[in-house]
Amino acid sequence: MSDVEGPGGTTCTVRVQLLDPDLPMPAYARPGDAGADLTAAAGVDLAPGDRALVPTGVAIALPDGYAAFVHPRSGLAARLGVTILNAPGTVDAGYRGEIKVNLINHSREAVHIARGDRIAQLVVQRVERVERVHFTPVAELPASVRGTGGHGSTGGHDRLDANAYAATGGE
Repeated sequence: MSDVEGPGGTTCTVRVQLLDPDLPMPAYARPGDAGADLTAAAGVDLAPGDRALVPTGVAIALPDGYAAFVHPRSGLAARLGVTILNAPGTVDAGYRGEIKVNLINHSREAVHIARGDRIAQLVVQRVERVERVHFTPVAELPASVRGTGGHGSTGGHDRLDANAYAATGGE
């Protein structure tokens, strides 16, 4: 299968095997959406802090040079406190098994996910691959503008930083 350039961009054909014919194909809710909805193939009850690997009833065959990424649904997180533990989950082009979603309940209440509920979004992207990556040990890395700053180093959340600082006893 090859890419086709159309008026809206590149079109990629993804073969889908419905492992459960009563569930819908992955589908975009609205034109222009980046992610296609995936649904739960089984109901699951998640107590606070619980996680579960939820089947979707879908297996796919991606063209070589593509990968799919399983992203959380923002509404599920905002309304119920449920998200994906390893977000985004990566589906490689060679994987042919059922896509499963590792959900976690971050809320203080038990949550029920029903069969057929939309639980994740599948984003298909072209990925650049190199022939071979050679990892070379070095004593020191070259300097960069960002440097070693990570995990919030670019700011934008002063209130959160103050709370985290206070929670550690000022350490």
